[in-house]
Amino acid sequence: MHNKTIKELSALLHSKQVSSTELTRHYLSRIDASGHNAFLHVDPELSLAQAAAADARIAEGTAGPLTGVPIAHKDIFVTRGWRTTAGSKMLANYVSPFDATVVEKFGAAGMVTLGKVNLDEFAMGSSNENSAFSPVKNPWDPLAVPGGSSGGSAAAIAARLAPAATATDTGGSIRQPAAFCGVTGIKPTYGRVSRFGMIAFASSLDQGGPIAQTAEDCALLLNEMIGHDERDSTSLTPEQGNLHEDFARDLNKPLTGLRIGVPSEYFGEGLAADVEQAVRAALEQFVKLGATLVDISLPKTALSIPTYYIIAPAEASSNLSRFDGVRYGHRAAEYKDLQDMYKKTRAEGFGREVQRRIMVGTYVLCHGYYDAYYVQAQKIRRLIADDFQAAFADKCDVIMGPVAPTVAWDLGSKANDPVANYLADIFTLSTSLAGLPGMSIPVGFGQGEKNAKRPVGLQIIGNYFAEAKLLNIAHQYQQVTDWHQRAPEGI
Repeated sequence: MHNKTIKELSALLHSKQVSSTELTRHYLSRIDASGHNAFLHVDPELSLAQAAAADARIAEGTAGPLTGVPIAHKDIFVTRGWRTTAGSKMLANYVSPFDATVVEKFGAAGMVTLGKVNLDEFAMGSSNENSAFSPVKNPWDPLAVPGGSSGGSAAAIAARLAPAATATDTGGSIRQPAAFCGVTGIKPTYGRVSRFGMIAFASSLDQGGPIAQTAEDCALLLNEMIGHDERDSTSLTPEQGNLHEDFARDLNKPLTGLRIGVPSEYFGEGLAADVEQAVRAALEQFVKLGATLVDISLPKTALSIPTYYIIAPAEASSNLSRFDGVRYGHRAAEYKDLQDMYKKTRAEGFGREVQRRIMVGTYVLCHGYYDAYYVQAQKIRRLIADDFQAAFADKCDVIMGPVAPTVAWDLGSKANDPVANYLADIFTLSTSLAGLPGMSIPVGFGQGEKNAKRPVGLQIIGNYFAEAKLLNIAHQYQQVTDWHQRAPEGI
């Protein structure tokens, strides 16, 4: 049952071959027996109550395509009933009085929340090792990181602990963990999915999206996620192009004539041979499906790392100033005065990586450094976006390349080298800085510790609002390959 896709589970539910209550119990038992540390909070009573309500909707004939299907939510989306920690001691026991818009939308669709999944603290990281509640173990190799920050979401899908999961992507945090765990994930155009109720890291970059087994499943989930939200000032309006649409409408469209841009900067020094081999094999498969490969250049790619690690920490410094021990969250037990309470609360509540980014962000926003760093980074951000537009204007329809330079690395191997972690995001950061949609699909395996198999992901990048096209391309590839169907041993 747990190896079935969302579409297959939906068919079983609507034909009454299985009930949502039975399905929910099945996944809860798998979560309970799992040793991956993917889930931070599970409440069977709450989940089964939602499942019973879904079964009633199905019996009444008022169910939608996702009614009764279980889903896991990244612990960055606030939820009523379940704790919302953001992977931090700062919010270790916080329970929100309201649901995030994304959670609300899936609830209205009749999906059943299984619980909240692990992540890097406040979504800051590329390995899930920054979680205050211990890292997630990659289901393909327990010695490997699952990727971050949405490592819990990707691992939950790979281990078949849930058929669907929400995630967020600030600099690659949907695509990279999806690649490392051998599942499918898509980051929509910035502003298409509401950020209301998503605990903020970097407001001009954060974007929610789904992770699932297949592109078809992601299309079904994205159908429910998008839409303008007046409670989110960064939410795109229908006039700006954020229209409700059926993302599954073009899944069966042939790829004949598709022009795929292959950036030279994505295949240079630093790209592991096993990753390049798997990605190039996937590109050749697209040629067999009727596409044409076009050599292109994205010359500002190397600048995406310094640009991102100025803008994102600057926004984090501002956003995380609200966690001061006064209104909610952790408060130091002993302090002399208000200033001392602030200092001790934040020193105790925030982990090392969060503290590091707050300090960097505060520095680049200081008087005397703002123009030299932050303003210049925003100018380079525009140049990075211009590179993509030049490519899409007359050279290609989509861009493809690796998601990360290597397969998942060993747990702890980069723990004392934050820059090495930052460099692992080289192929995903520029897409986020430009606000473009991008996705990852599994295309093979590389070698990890003791020759263990570790998945490789292919990144597909499109122009603004091209999510349906990306999903069609990914779906066509998944119709002629089986990488997305493979599961870790024993799953």
